[in-house]
Amino acid sequence: MVKLTADLIWNSPHFFNAIKERELELRGNKIPVIENLGATEDQFDTIDLSDNEIVKLENFPLLNRLGTLIVNNNRITRINPNIGEFLPKLHTLVLTNNRLVNLVEIDPLASIPKLQYLSLLDNNITKKPNYRLYVIHKLKSLRVLDFIKVKAKERAEAAALFTSKEAEEEVKKVSQEVVQKVSDTTEDAEAPKVVAPTQEQILAIKAAIVNSQTIEEIARLEQALKFGQVPAGLVVPDPASGVNDGSGPMEE
Repeated sequence: MVKLTADLIWNSPHFFNAIKERELELRGNKIPVIENLGATEDQFDTIDLSDNEIVKLENFPLLNRLGTLIVNNNRITRINPNIGEFLPKLHTLVLTNNRLVNLVEIDPLASIPKLQYLSLLDNNITKKPNYRLYVIHKLKSLRVLDFIKVKAKERAEAAALFTSKEAEEEVKKVSQEVVQKVSDTTEDAEAPKVVAPTQEQILAIKAAIVNSQTIEEIARLEQALKFGQVPAGLVVPDPASGVNDGSGPMEE
């Protein structure tokens, strides 16, 4: 395991990403604990902590600038109840493939005032009864959950289901007692499987953005890159071809 030190932070790749945000890449370091992020001096819009061994989403300093936090492929089971106090501008959180199990475990995310985009795919919590409606109920500003837009109809259903604190507690209780079968709902069965992109695919997406001819195509690819999706029809070039992916060093 690797300790997240100030030296590691400033020796890690940091660059302007495809959507012109300043990003710090800390992925794939076997980091077990979030710490020392004060060393970033709050200079990043995006921090990527994917592919580590983090168990708790906690121990953040006040990061007024941070808008996107990517922590897919970790071991997260708990979230700091007051996480929103430290990440007041966070709008995008990718928690794909972690170890969140019960609905109550996402309650701390309600403290993040501007959270609009959230992925909890490949966590056992997604198999709980009323999972999607519960998350929509708790996170009032959410616009996209698991890469699917939150619809007005779902907001109405969530409001109807959670008419009181007692109703909310009952749903939590049921979620802890019942293991939902995969075939419980047609919606779950039809939900697309989203696979996090490899480093080669990320580079291919960046290259495709550079070579795109229309604003619509650029927007589609940037959205996929930002939320860790692999866009349909993506062609990964041969590394020997020397394609410029636009991921050169950051200009200061």
